[in-house]
Order: sequence, then structure tokens, then C-alpha cells
Amino acid sequence: MSDGHKAGESATRNEVTAMREAFKDRWLQVGWAGILALGGAAGIILMVFCVASFVSTVGAGLGPLLIPPVMAGVRGLTQFYREAAGRRLGANVVSPYLPRPDLASARSWPARQVRLTGWIVTDRATWRDLVWLPLNFVVGVPLAALSPLFVLYGAYGVLLPVTYPLIDQQVGAGDPHLLFLTVSDMPRAFLAVPLGLLVAGLGLWIAPPLLRAHARFTAALLGPTRGQLERRLARVTESRSEAVDSSAADLRRIERDLHDGVQVRLLALGMNLTAIQRLIREDPEAAEALLLETKESSGKALNELRDLVRGIHPPVLADRGLADAVRALAMDLPLRAETDIELPGRAPASVEAAVYFAVSEALTNVIKHAVASRVEARIRYERGVLRAEITDDGIGGADPSAGSGLRGVERRLSAFDGIVVVSSPRGGPTMVVLEVPCVLS
Repeated sequence: MSDGHKAGESATRNEVTAMREAFKDRWLQVGWAGILALGGAAGIILMVFCVASFVSTVGAGLGPLLIPPVMAGVRGLTQFYREAAGRRLGANVVSPYLPRPDLASARSWPARQVRLTGWIVTDRATWRDLVWLPLNFVVGVPLAALSPLFVLYGAYGVLLPVTYPLIDQQVGAGDPHLLFLTVSDMPRAFLAVPLGLLVAGLGLWIAPPLLRAHARFTAALLGPTRGQLERRLARVTESRSEAVDSSAADLRRIERDLHDGVQVRLLALGMNLTAIQRLIREDPEAAEALLLETKESSGKALNELRDLVRGIHPPVLADRGLADAVRALAMDLPLRAETDIELPGRAPASVEAAVYFAVSEALTNVIKHAVASRVEARIRYERGVLRAEITDDGIGGADPSAGSGLRGVERRLSAFDGIVVVSSPRGGPTMVVLEVPCVLS
């Protein structure tokens, strides 16, 4: 067989594979549209619960008990739609909610519930979610449901040759219809097959544009407002300036460490080697003693270089990821340290480095100031956010504004739109929470 025939067969197989994949993708989009339509119907049920919870606040004062779990369901549903819209539009639809308040400092469960309810009720994004629920049912559900309904209606027509005899045997059953076609006998039932295929094909064809329209509708109602975007832009501008200053400070520190540490030792090594070269014939014993001293100095210089490299980017972080790097940190602590880390993948290298050094700084603060006997590091990835919690049983009283450590952590994470929350009442315990939005590989 000639090369031309082989190339032609290969191109044909590629075309068939591409068509098969495209057909499969259309069916997946129709299925996804059906899920979005069902979610819109579930939103109406949630809206009923929301109304009941807010009414109960006025009538029986049960708002702090009912509003948080109900709104957690609403926010879970809206976040699902944001993520779906982001995948369809190829751009992340950012959650517009205010940062979660510090609940650890509340003295009792009722106080925590009241604070949580206040955070929910005073957030404008909460009320936008509640407006979105009925609007999605009126606008979003038809957009999502139209394609699956066309496909189901077409499948009904394709199956009429099988189902018509069963319908015909039922007493009092009327003749089935498919669009303009009334099926009153088997020949007409077979005529419904190509008409059903046409309707189902139309449903497959309209699925992508309707899903894009649904995504734009969702992003417009559930995405951040113009004011929120402007505030975010201001924070990004400020954090970028702080990140540049922090990077410059890190470079100066590295330069100082090299100049005052390793460079001095290397100069001393050079001078010792020159002296050894001179003494090796005149006084071999003095040369041997100086050689041993030089060997010891070279080991110290190597250790200083390793410490410097570890301070820039630890090898374990690059090789094995954030989870193992934090576990290695915990193993070196001079107190009881526990880790609870579950990460389904790896964050971008820059995010991993920022979170690693932030956790390292928090653990260092525990050693220096907390007078603690136990510390726990917990890291999770949920809903597009990498979250780390460092908790100790020390004396508490940590104040981010009183020192440069936690302030440096804030600057480091702000470059990635991250936040730091510290809860440290007098007498302890102290909890430092770090959150960085990112995507895991």
C-alpha cells in the first residue's frame, strides 16, 4: 500500500474520531443542561426554606438557628452555578461574598450563631443570591431545559413504532402526536422516526449556544459587582506594590547573608589554602592542622549555603509538594506537632511557596511566643480555596499589628488575593487561618 493511501486512511480515521468525540460532547452538554435545569428547580425549594427562616426570625426569633444552614445550602448551589459558568465562559466567576468572620473568639455557640447570621444578613451578595433563585427558575431553567426537552421529545418520536401498539391497545387512549403528525396507524408511527431524529438533532445543535447564554446570565447575576471589582483592583494594586517591596527586601537579605556569611568563609578558605601551600614543605604538622580547620570551615560554609537555599525555596517543596514540606517542618519542631493535610493535587509553585513560608512563619511564632506544648497544622482544599489552619495551646494574645512576622505573611499572601485571620484571646488558644484562592493541578 502506498504512503498516499496510508495517509488518506489515517486522515479518515482522525475525522471519524473527531466526529465521534464531537457527538459525544454534544450529548454530555445536553446532560449537563438537564442537571442545571434540575438545580434551578431545587433552588425554588431552597427559596421556600429561606422565606420560612427569615419569617421565623420575626415571629419566633429562630433566625440564628435556621438562617446559617439554609443559606449554606443556597451558597453551595450558587457556587456550583458559578463554577459551571466559569468553565463554560473560560473565566473564573469570583464569589462576591464578604470574608467569613472570626468565630473562634465567640464565647458560646449562640454567640457564634448570632455573629454568623449577622455576617450573612449584612452581605449584599446574600440578597443577590435570593433574587437569583426565582429569576433562575424563570429565565435559567428554560434556557437549560430546552435542549434536553427537545432530545427527549425526539426520542419519544423515534420510539413510537414500539410504543404505538401499546398505546393503541389502551381503551380510551387518543392518538399520539409528534408536532404536526398525528399517529393513527403503524405507517404513520414509522413516519415519526425521521421527524423524531430531526427534533432530537435540533436539541443537540442548540445545546452549546443555550448553555453559553445560561452561563452569561449566571455570571451577570452571581458574579462580583462593579464596586467589588474596583475594590479588588485596589487591593491587587496595593498587594502588588507590597509584593515588590517584599521581594526587594528578600533580595537584600540574601545578599547580606551571602556577603556576611558564605563569602567570608570562602575568602577564609582561600587564605587558608594559600597558607597550607606555603607550610606543606616547611612545617607539615602545622599544614595538616590548618587543613583540618579548612575542612571544618568548608563544611560550615556548605551548611550555610543549604540553609540559604532552604530559605529561598526548600528542595522538599519543589520535589514533593506542600503537604510533605509542611510535614517536614512539623518534624523539626521542638514540641509536639500534629499535621492533618489532605490535598487532591498541587497548587502552582508560587502559591505553594507563599503558603509554605506563611505556615513556617506561623509555626516559628508558636515556638518564640506562644509558650505552647502542642501545635496542629491542618490544610485542606475546598471550593477553589487552599486553606491552612495553625492552632496551638499556648498563652494567646497574638497581635498581627504588634510585629512584622504576621504582617509579612499578610503581604506575602495578598499578592495571590489571599487573607490571614488570627484568633488569639488572652489565655489561648491561638488559631491562624490562611486562605488563598487557586486551582490545583
